Amino acid sequence: MNIYELKVTTGSGAEKDLSELKGKVTLVVNTATGCGFTPQYEGLEALYEKYHDKGFEILDFPCNQFGHQAPGSDDEIHQFCTAKYDTHFEQMAKIDVNGEEASEVFKILKQQQPNEEPQGVKNKMAMKAVAKISTTCKEKGDIVWNFTKFLVDKDGNAVKRYDSTFEPAKIEDDLKALL
Repeated sequence: MNIYELKVTTGSGAEKDLSELKGKVTLVVNTATGCGFTPQYEGLEALYEKYHDKGFEILDFPCNQFGHQAPGSDDEIHQFCTAKYDTHFEQMAKIDVNGEEASEVFKILKQQQPNEEPQGVKNKMAMKAVAKISTTCKEKGDIVWNFTKFLVDKDGNAVKRYDSTFEPAKIEDDLKALL
């Protein structure tokens, strides 16, 4: 099974059939508006603007499981992202990424790419500190924090997982290879 076999709810409450993404490369991200990594929205939007016309999509899934850093409604989160970061990629309804209520999308992604290895000493230290305060990261493969990113190929399979500290711009080479 891959994510393109699923349906999700958009931030506006509509149902989205992920099979619409077949043939496109997709970056799936769990986000939060009040996180130290929130400025990554700028890098995500830059990638989206640069590659959207070449078959690239971003699915933004707000998640309030890590430090309650996405407390607003779906509409409030959308308003924040568009006003502060001028985002144009699609935002989904708020979801859980870990635990019994985890979104099926993230269950599949975590199964396909269970490891997230921070790059560099500084990032390893940051993720180690974050892991200590992450109360929902209990199982192997669980997401440690906000802004974990999964690069999904044109067939709907996760081919790479990036931890929260991984800047979106550094994904560009992997993205170009899949396009």
